[in-house]
Amino acid sequence: MCEVRAPELRALASLPPSLSSFVMLEMLGSRQKDLLVLLLKNKVGLTADDIAEQLGISRNAVRQHLSALENERLLKRGETCATGGRPKQLYVLTEKGHECFPRHYSWFAELLVSSLIERAGATGMSTQLSELGRKIGLQLAAQHQHQLPEGADRSAVLAKLMDELGYVARARQDAEGAPLIEADNCVFHALAFKHPEVCEFDLALMSAFTGQDIDHQECMARNGNVCRFRLDPRKSSG
Repeated sequence: MCEVRAPELRALASLPPSLSSFVMLEMLGSRQKDLLVLLLKNKVGLTADDIAEQLGISRNAVRQHLSALENERLLKRGETCATGGRPKQLYVLTEKGHECFPRHYSWFAELLVSSLIERAGATGMSTQLSELGRKIGLQLAAQHQHQLPEGADRSAVLAKLMDELGYVARARQDAEGAPLIEADNCVFHALAFKHPEVCEFDLALMSAFTGQDIDHQECMARNGNVCRFRLDPRKSSG
């Protein structure tokens, strides 16, 4: 039987994709965690009998766990393996299942930023990050052109994209009616705290996507409660 209760699943569904898999692992029972670890260690997959033997539980219990984890798209049916009799089904981790486990992207990002600073200095790194952000922003705008009619406010579409990337973002307006985007999660928080120039990537991406100037009003890397971006419609270039 699934060890994650319905109210918890509904709360999980409200999280951005980049966070939900990791939280899911924390919510699973110990047997289901152990099962996922087994599949992580056995990339070609395991049969229900293999899992039952290695976890020391009944085959029926394994079937229940497999069904629950398959419903959550953490594992899937892989190939079948020949046993001399009836072929047996292998189970493997999905990409979502792999993302449940820690990935040290922040460590790798720190190495890249440090290398950029050594080569080009802080100013040069800021320029390169701005160029990269602008390039990505234009690519995203092209990919979502059907959602961006001429003259339309792009802040809601951008906020949705940022939310999907893990920023926990939303669009709203300030007292003057100007579009705002607020984010509760800085995906570069530790990196931006140490290297504030990293924020130039976000600013350039947002500006290129919306065709507007971006006023970074509040920043969590500067001890703000949120990251708040004001889109200036008076200086729109699009």
